[in-house]
Formats: sequence, structure tokens, C-alpha cells
Amino acid sequence: MHHHGYLWTGPKERFDNEALRRPPHPDPPSAGSRPELIQRYREVAAEFPTSDLPPLETAYWLIKPRTLVRGTWDESKEAAYWLSEQLAVHAPRFASERDRDTTRLARLVNTAAEQLCSGADVSYGFYLERPSYLSLAVVTCSPNRANAELACPVA
Repeated sequence: MHHHGYLWTGPKERFDNEALRRPPHPDPPSAGSRPELIQRYREVAAEFPTSDLPPLETAYWLIKPRTLVRGTWDESKEAAYWLSEQLAVHAPRFASERDRDTTRLARLVNTAAEQLCSGADVSYGFYLERPSYLSLAVVTCSPNRANAELACPVA
């Protein structure tokens, strides 16, 4: 078991585009479906695996391009330390004063270490200034507990 780290920052409007953050339905629309439905399905099927947008389900980071992996760690404590570093770097830009609280951030990191040790994924999100968004995720790999069929992106 190992862990991959992912980080995304960008405009909140882009993050809110949930259609590009969910995998396409396994069954495409039938040939007799409305043309706009078929076209939208094709767009999502083509864009979801290559988009840098954070997926709604954390495990689906594993099908994204391997270039989006920000780090790989064998130990959950190392992955949690990476999360800690990212939180420290971005905390001054958090829109909410509550989110900047160092005690709260330390608890998030400790909780993440425990979750990763148990084989779970971790995903955190924060609103930043200008309305932007920060998404941080650490995904457990080989196999992923939430979706064991997903292959390791760096194997």
C-alpha cells in the first residue's frame, strides 16, 4: 500500500462544474437519445479522465494523468506531513479565519494520518481569497479501499 498526493487550486466557478468532476455513467445514452445528451456524454467521457479538476469521489484521482500526482509515499505519516506542508503554505490565503486556525489544521493532519494508516483516502477543500478554491487529496493505492478496480497511476 502507498499514497499519492493531489493538489488543485483554481476559480470557484470551475470547481463548481460538477459535470466534469464525475465519471461518465457506465452506460452511454442510447442511439435514439437527444443529440445534445449524446454530445454532452461524449464531452464528459473525453474530458473527465484528462481534466485536472478534483473528482467528486476521491478515488477517481487515480485515473487522472500521472502528471497530477504531487508526491508518492509508502508511509501514511509522510503523506500526512505533505498535507501539513500544503496547509501551511495555503493557510494565509484561506477565506475563513476559522480555517486558518493552526490547532484545527493540526487536528486535520492527525486525523488524515489515522485515516491513511487504515487505508482510507483523505480529501480536504478550502475557499481561498478572490473566490478561489483549494483541493487537497491523498489517495491510498494498491488497492484503493473505495474502488479496488482503479489502477495505480504511476505503476
